[in-house]
Amino acid sequence: MTINCKGKLIDLSSPKIMGILNLTPDSFYDGGKYKNESEILSQVYMMLKNGATFIDVGAYSSRPNANHISETEELNRLLPIITLILKEFPEILVSLDTFRSQVAKSGIEAGATLINDISAGMLDEQMLETVSKLQVPYIMMHMKGSPQTMQKQTNYENLLKDILFYFSERISKARSFGIIDIIVDPGFGFAKTQEQNFEILNNLDLFNILDKPILVGLSRKSMIYKTLDSSAKEALNGTTVLNTIALQKNASILRVHDVKEAVECVKLVQQLKH
Repeated sequence: MTINCKGKLIDLSSPKIMGILNLTPDSFYDGGKYKNESEILSQVYMMLKNGATFIDVGAYSSRPNANHISETEELNRLLPIITLILKEFPEILVSLDTFRSQVAKSGIEAGATLINDISAGMLDEQMLETVSKLQVPYIMMHMKGSPQTMQKQTNYENLLKDILFYFSERISKARSFGIIDIIVDPGFGFAKTQEQNFEILNNLDLFNILDKPILVGLSRKSMIYKTLDSSAKEALNGTTVLNTIALQKNASILRVHDVKEAVECVKLVQQLKH
């Protein structure tokens, strides 16, 4: 399984790591952590040094009940940072975490490589057409509602069937626009209860039926620290355990705050598969 990033083929049959760079002041774990250019560059340098293939840059917090910000504010946070990190690391593959088509367009024009959309095109009807015109890989996540309403939308007729049906419909729609490189993300923590998150992880291999690379974002999420009665800050070990399970069930990309540990995870699980 390969995706085309700026003419470079990335082989996802060997799992890759996506490092998270949050530019939001209210992110659940690292909100407001990177306050100036040198801190941002230092963090990106460490993630690349530790083995990240992608750096996922987001400026709109999608945690439950996050504050809504305007498109202008999202662009004002994002574009200078994309320019900054690409000037320092020209070869970097920047993933743009946005559900807005105009932000996606501006970010790709500024040098980002792929779009990571929490809404799979459901929150902006122009998104699929925009991605098609940009000819970039597209990560589509499963969510119901918006970050402001999703926690109230956890009712499913059949959790796994409903999510698989959602993806088959969204993939078909994306294909109708000519989008080729599609990655699916089950959306851990998005319109799902703790029990539902674990049910999805336990059945993650079912998603292979979609014949698309699977991105898993479990890093330091509440399903880990609430189960362990701890906090996001103390959830690295739990993240590593669940990432290991995800890799054993064929996850292609791990989206993480802690790149070094995730890379070690991949190396060890790959050794088991030899």
